[in-house]
Amino acid sequence: MDKHANIKIRKIKQLVFLKDVLVLALSAFGGPQVHYLQFIKRLVKKKHYISESELLELNSFCQMLPGPTSTQIITSVGFKLGGPLLAFLTLTIWILPACFLMFLLALLLSTYESNTFDLSFLKFVQPMAVGFMVYAAVSIGKMFAKNLTQLLLLIIAAQTAIFVRSPIVFPLILLFGGIVSNFTDKQKLEGHAAITNVRWDNFILFIAVFLLSAIGGALFKNVFGAEVALTRAMLLFENNYRYGSIVFGGGNVLVPMIYEQLVRFKGYLSAQDFMTGLGLLQAIPGPVFSFASFAGGMSMASFGKPYIMVGSLIGSAGIFLPGIFLIFFLYPLWDQFKHHPRVQKAISGINAASAGLVTASAYLLFEPLGISVLNISIVAATALVLYFTKLSPPVVVAITLLCGFIF
Repeated sequence: MDKHANIKIRKIKQLVFLKDVLVLALSAFGGPQVHYLQFIKRLVKKKHYISESELLELNSFCQMLPGPTSTQIITSVGFKLGGPLLAFLTLTIWILPACFLMFLLALLLSTYESNTFDLSFLKFVQPMAVGFMVYAAVSIGKMFAKNLTQLLLLIIAAQTAIFVRSPIVFPLILLFGGIVSNFTDKQKLEGHAAITNVRWDNFILFIAVFLLSAIGGALFKNVFGAEVALTRAMLLFENNYRYGSIVFGGGNVLVPMIYEQLVRFKGYLSAQDFMTGLGLLQAIPGPVFSFASFAGGMSMASFGKPYIMVGSLIGSAGIFLPGIFLIFFLYPLWDQFKHHPRVQKAISGINAASAGLVTASAYLLFEPLGISVLNISIVAATALVLYFTKLSPPVVVAITLLCGFIF
């Protein structure tokens, strides 16, 4: 087979992969932990784009980075299959449906007051989301906790995350898991970490955008005033870029930070609009970080409808760019460094600790709901249906919304 035929086949495979990314973007409900299980089902077991061990490695790698974990995982898969261009296309297709839906919601709420919407049909969505997390906790726990040490790491990580409510605890727990597995894993592994061809441009770009957005926001505020559209757009980008650079633990950590900054501190959108967007976010597939598209659009709504799109684009770009810059910089290094024996031993501990964080997330999501027979029943029913039947997550979400309408 000649070179041109090989290139053509590779391009066809990449197009098929992008089609599968779109399917996931339209059907992946439940947050990054459930997304990971869906990646395994479609990308590993059904299509064989990547092995399960390779996806486990990517999960460990992305768990250690700030930003949207499931977005970074699927972007890394694209990078592995086709380099930077395919990674960028993967990112775009993965985030576009959710961000577009969040933009449409902002446009709708800016046209009609949020108190005109009856959102009672969403009353079962939150316990359903917890059910997704319970399903993820059980499934990922079975995958990652295969011996006593890993089980203990899972329990320690879960308890720590529940009792220590700080975003910084997430990377520290994962680091602890990696260190413990290094000391307890007695197998002798051979390997090296010959790091070559380090490309610093993406890291320099990551830092440069961080600094320029912070400086630009301050300058625009002093020169033009805080209530000018251009200033608000710059400050909005800086806020989101900063969050995307420092947030560990996914959307459950991001959402409260956006609320504190844009609702309580700056008053860019009302608490009622914020909670309306948050409620509907539960019924939208794709990355939870797409909420920044809604918050950005609503933050610019007071300047007119065209600015809603501007705000959504700024929110989306600001929140996703930092994590992607880091992937583009670090993935080539990881692809070399992962062969080091200590890194190989650390992966099992990091994954066990991450399973504990999933368990903690399920508990923390359930806590605000309050204990009631109805909530416990919905959580249990959702988890059992996902675990023991072949019903897909979109079908489960549709049934939950239908029950909300009926009851």
